[in-house]
Amino acid sequence: MNIQKYMAFVKAVEYGSFTRAAEALNYTQSGISRMINDLELEWDVSLFERGRAGISLTSDGIKLLPQLQRICNEHEILMTQIEELQNLQTGIIRIGTFSSVATHWLPNIIKYFKKDYPNIDFELLLGDYTEIESWILEGRVDFGFLRLPTSNAQLDTIVLEEDRLLVIIPQDHSFADADNFPIRELLSSPFMLLEKGAKAEISEIFEKHQITPQISFTTWDDYAIMSMVENGLGISILPELILNRIPYQIFAKELEIPAYRTIGIAMRERKSLSLAAKSFLEYLPYRKKM
Repeated sequence: MNIQKYMAFVKAVEYGSFTRAAEALNYTQSGISRMINDLELEWDVSLFERGRAGISLTSDGIKLLPQLQRICNEHEILMTQIEELQNLQTGIIRIGTFSSVATHWLPNIIKYFKKDYPNIDFELLLGDYTEIESWILEGRVDFGFLRLPTSNAQLDTIVLEEDRLLVIIPQDHSFADADNFPIRELLSSPFMLLEKGAKAEISEIFEKHQITPQISFTTWDDYAIMSMVENGLGISILPELILNRIPYQIFAKELEIPAYRTIGIAMRERKSLSLAAKSFLEYLPYRKKM
């Protein structure tokens, strides 16, 4: 590589000797001499005057020295930055996520990760499943939390857990004391649908059981749905993860035929992730309070 030849030139100037430059760079004296000769042949210039008293720069060598010093300095900076990244000293991890994971999982994962790697920064992009998958494919994020399976079978995935889908009802609902919620009762009240863009898991429940609830409100904001249910405006189905530590006076009931969504991580190719991103995946068990 030419950078070694440039370094040989700069060190030879610095030490005024091919022998001392060789010692500094861990080369033989003949190796340094050969690299300097290669540069002179390649550029068709004479870089050093060689004599019994040692070496000295020619006029061409003097003109080229500042630029070659800058190149060597920039290379040293580059190598330092690469070493820092490899040692997880600096860097950024970009994650696509949906709101319940961002609220209930990521804070704890990041907290433990930052204890070990305090200088790694994060960028979180919140979206729906379709948006997150497109960000992964475009390289906008390193990986994303998604409902599995993904629509693109080429993505690498890691299954994390099954998340129950629960019916939420106001506290004065007739099934407030029931152990579970009958499927047919989904037809008895106005339904608040949590959905955006592509068909989500709640609509799939309706299709599976061949029912058509009275959908009176559709939104992507789960907290808006909980507030409306609390105020007696209808019922809904939400993932259990969303229902952690909520301030609303509502009840959550499992369906008589339980339903789930599978949450996981998806990425284009695990082996191509940065070292920081790969290390982050090792902290996924910290999504649960420990």
